[in-house]
Amino acid sequence: MQHRPIDEPVRAHPSELPGVWDGGEGPDPSRVDPAVLGALLERHGWRRRGGAAGRYARWTPPGPGNGSVSLLVPESRAFPDSDELLGEALTALQRCAAPSAREVLVSLSVPSDEIRWWRDVPEGPSGASSWTAQEQLRGAARQMLLAGALAARGQAGYYGARHRRQAQAALEGVLVGTDPGGRGLTAFVPVERGRTAVVRLHHALHAAREAADYQRATGGMEAFDAAVEAGVSRELTEAVVALVRGSEGVAVSLAWAPAAGVPAHCAARPEPVEFSPGDLPALREAGARYMQDEPSLPVRITGAVVRMRRSDPRGPGTVRLRVLAGAEIPHVRMVLDEEAYRIAGHAHLVGLPIRVHGRLESRGGFRRLTGADGVVPVQVDEAERDRLMKSLHENLDFFEEACSGED
Repeated sequence: MQHRPIDEPVRAHPSELPGVWDGGEGPDPSRVDPAVLGALLERHGWRRRGGAAGRYARWTPPGPGNGSVSLLVPESRAFPDSDELLGEALTALQRCAAPSAREVLVSLSVPSDEIRWWRDVPEGPSGASSWTAQEQLRGAARQMLLAGALAARGQAGYYGARHRRQAQAALEGVLVGTDPGGRGLTAFVPVERGRTAVVRLHHALHAAREAADYQRATGGMEAFDAAVEAGVSRELTEAVVALVRGSEGVAVSLAWAPAAGVPAHCAARPEPVEFSPGDLPALREAGARYMQDEPSLPVRITGAVVRMRRSDPRGPGTVRLRVLAGAEIPHVRMVLDEEAYRIAGHAHLVGLPIRVHGRLESRGGFRRLTGADGVVPVQVDEAERDRLMKSLHENLDFFEEACSGED
């Protein structure tokens, strides 16, 4: 299994030699809990082959041809040779060619919750799935993780551009590995930054499964409306649709980091959640319903003008702001009347942001402000003003007063 950040483009793995650990020096034996190591070995299919009861356990990796590899793992640190045995076990893991050995080392190095996706897709001539199918799996998994991170930011049926930067930041450090056949993928989500997103995704997937069952049984969409509280959104339904499309069925399973324990209100061993092509109509209808029903929001936004356009020398024009405060979106676009447009232009030229009232429209992904009113420049400290002026001079080509069309 090859591990890389979830958003990183596909590239050659640093090590092409099977069984060579490429994650640095590996976990520090003095900081490894023997109970956590044993739990991870069991999770990843290693078999316990005896050992002194209450003192040591011997583990061998799954699959044929691995019988020559075994780890002697102490049950606790209560024995004088525990540190030495743990060091030998970790060294053996680093040299082990079994993909599961690397998974165990990843989880030991950074305590991580594991999310596994599996797609039932046709085999290619070599028994592996096609490149297109693998890319589809990877893209859908990324969408699903982002949907969980968005749900951790707040409850909504449709997020659009809202919270996206914060959600993506919460997923920094996630590692992903693809199974040899290309039908499965595992994400290791660090507990410290990503557990809330994983918990929300856990609840949302089960709620989406129950809502799809209710819709197929009764034809009603009420369960999807209630599922928003559990974290279901258009972003999640789109991710599930992308995962299922072109397959005979999919499964998503979660496993909590042993070092961090089981989060509140979650099963210790969550059951895999499965979806099939028969669920697609309900999921698509729910996604459309979420986007249609999500209301516009009254906001007061402070932002730096990054682009201005109007078709005539006078009259109203379109202004694009980089949002500094008031809404968790990176940019917003609005139409201002002639006087407000002039104020925005002057503020931009002297390096000041503006403040504006309006309604953030759900159509278009919450990227447009309607009913813009009360445009005023906002005083900022000298450091921020210097930064805005530098941005202006670096982007003069984007400051356009007489261009037709919108950005």
